[in-house]
Amino acid sequence: MPLDLSRIHALCFDIDGTLRDTDDQLVLQLAKLLRPVRFLFPQHDTQVYARRFVMTLDEPGNFLKGLSDTWGLDGPLARLGDRFGKPCDQPKTRPPLIVPGVAEMLATLSQRYPLAVVSTRGQRSTQIFLDCHNLTSLFQVIVTGQTTEHTKPYPDPILFAAERMSVPAEHCLMIGDTTVDIRAGRAAGAQTVGVLCGFGQAAELARAGADLILPTTAALTGHLLG
Repeated sequence: MPLDLSRIHALCFDIDGTLRDTDDQLVLQLAKLLRPVRFLFPQHDTQVYARRFVMTLDEPGNFLKGLSDTWGLDGPLARLGDRFGKPCDQPKTRPPLIVPGVAEMLATLSQRYPLAVVSTRGQRSTQIFLDCHNLTSLFQVIVTGQTTEHTKPYPDPILFAAERMSVPAEHCLMIGDTTVDIRAGRAAGAQTVGVLCGFGQAAELARAGADLILPTTAALTGHLLG
């Protein structure tokens, strides 16, 4: 089902795999760890197998996200993740990767729509990523794993963002790379876009009910502005 552009008055973005290039970052880190035993892999290519392994983590990861929320662990886990985040201006700190074209896409779309971050990340690590890429000023509201009582796949964070942007949730568009994002968006009554630059795969995003699936988040501009 194509997007109903007339209904879209605000945009909500996940971070990992949607704005932040978490997928490639994990692949590179794992491939580096495997280098000492690269002789075990065909053509000594550790990156191919690192990517396959990372992609298999998607569904178990989504299950654990939902389980942690059910058990009330999403807030503590977000705070734990915050402890490992380092500001970009610290010596020898490698800035988090951003999906190519995302910064330009956000700058363009922010001139027409109010934007929100809706992430399961902690407050500090979310802010570090946005600050590293000078994105903070583009967002009207930032919702993290510590903002609402329940996080994705519950609709609470999207409903919170919609209220802060003074837009009905059904007039929001939730953009994310996993079924957790799609399920949360649908539960809130929003339209949804699945992107393939993160952990999600087209078939599972379609099964979850994504209204549109794009190869990368940066392609959103063309669909919304023509």
